[in-house]
Amino acid sequence: MSTGPHPRRNRGITLAELATALVVLAVLTAIAVPTWKTHTLRVRRTDAIEALTALQAAQDGFFGRHARYADAAKLALAVPDGLGFADRSSQRHYRIELRTSDDGLGYLASAKPVSTDAQSADTRCSEFTIDHNGRRHAVDADGVDRSADCWQ
Repeated sequence: MSTGPHPRRNRGITLAELATALVVLAVLTAIAVPTWKTHTLRVRRTDAIEALTALQAAQDGFFGRHARYADAAKLALAVPDGLGFADRSSQRHYRIELRTSDDGLGYLASAKPVSTDAQSADTRCSEFTIDHNGRRHAVDADGVDRSADCWQ
């Protein structure tokens, strides 16, 4: 019979192992959260693109019936007297604005993030526009053209 001490059993994790796991978790979180936020902003941009594309189609239909484009007052009116659009995009991330020329032969529609929405943090694509000729334009928060990046 042995009278010496019993061999030590490992019954858990050491403080060093716990600290290592926490550091790894912190590093992964520091990388993943900003990447996820950027991805979410990019995905939500499709809300603006879809709204402006649908508005363009509605304006084309309105022009075919009335020989002029609808103005902002007709944005929410039901078809055929208006465009049947709300002033927000379908997912409500963007505010839709419509400016029509005085003669009714041109328009510029814009989509800007709603100020109380998380999408307002998207400084890369802070305004989308489309006009009566189908020209698509987008600018960042500083007014720099980002059309190629944003209209994807």
